Amino acid sequence: MSQALSFRAKVREDRCARTQRIPMTSYLIDINVWLALSWGLHPHSKAAHAWLASLSPIEARLLFCRITQLGLLRLLANKAVMGDSVLNVGNAVGMLDRWSEDPRVEFAVEPLGLDATFRRTLRRFTNLYATKTIMDVYLAAFAEAEQATVVTLDRGLARIAKRINVPHVVFGTRH
Repeated sequence: MSQALSFRAKVREDRCARTQRIPMTSYLIDINVWLALSWGLHPHSKAAHAWLASLSPIEARLLFCRITQLGLLRLLANKAVMGDSVLNVGNAVGMLDRWSEDPRVEFAVEPLGLDATFRRTLRRFTNLYATKTIMDVYLAAFAEAEQATVVTLDRGLARIAKRINVPHVVFGTRH
C-alpha cells in the first residue's frame, strides 16, 4: 500500500513540477523586409540581416502569412523590381522553400476572428479612398490577432501598428 501511495505522490509531484519554457516572440514580417532578407542587392538588405542576426535563434518565430508569401513571390518574379536579378516563378518558389528550411520560419494561417479585427481596425480609415492602407491595416490586424510584432520598412504600416497598439520594428527601432 505504501508503495502505491508513494508512486501516486511522485506522479503528482512530477505533474506539478515547473518546466522552464522559452518565451517566444512572433514577428510578422512585411513583404519589403522579406525581400530585403531574400535579395542581397536590396538597398536595405544589410539592415535586414543585421536585425535578423540580433534575434535569438531559439526565441523567435518569423511569420509569413498568405499576403506576405504571395507578395514576396510577386516581387521576386518582377523584372521592374529585381532587374537582372529577377527570378522565374519556379525559382521564386524555391526561395520560399529555402526560407521554410529555417526552423524559425513558419507559415501562419489566418487566425480565427481576424475578419472582425480587420473590419474594426479598418473603420478608423473609412474616409480614405482605396490606398495601400487597406493592406497595411490587414497586416497590422493579422499581427494583433497572432500576437506578433510587425517588422517593416514601411512607416505607414508602422503608424497603423502604433495606432492600434501592435508592437512593431522598423529596422532596429522597437515601438
